[in-house]
Amino acid sequence: MVPMMVVFERGDSGRSRRSEWQGRSGRRYELTHDNLENFAMRETDLYVIAKGGLPLWVGSTEELVADPMSRTRCRLALDCATEVLRMPAPHDRMAAIWDLENAYPVQAITAQAA
Repeated sequence: MVPMMVVFERGDSGRSRRSEWQGRSGRRYELTHDNLENFAMRETDLYVIAKGGLPLWVGSTEELVADPMSRTRCRLALDCATEVLRMPAPHDRMAAIWDLENAYPVQAITAQAA
């Protein structure tokens, strides 16, 4: 079963929607959805390029500048991605990248009426 994505709407003010993802360590991350069609990276953020809840590439502009293999992986991920998510890059950026590479959207818990 594919987990459902939890989406937090931020009113009608045009703010981005957010979803919660759980990394391989069990840590949870609140990620903001970006528009894939006019996606542009910010230097201070960490990105997850995903297809249907499966991370294809995780990184920041630092990985793109410093690592040719990461650039290639990022381009390939963008070719088949269905979504781009971001968060402010944490102090332990490399640990977060490792954790998010096998992350998944947290399943919504729905209350049932008795």
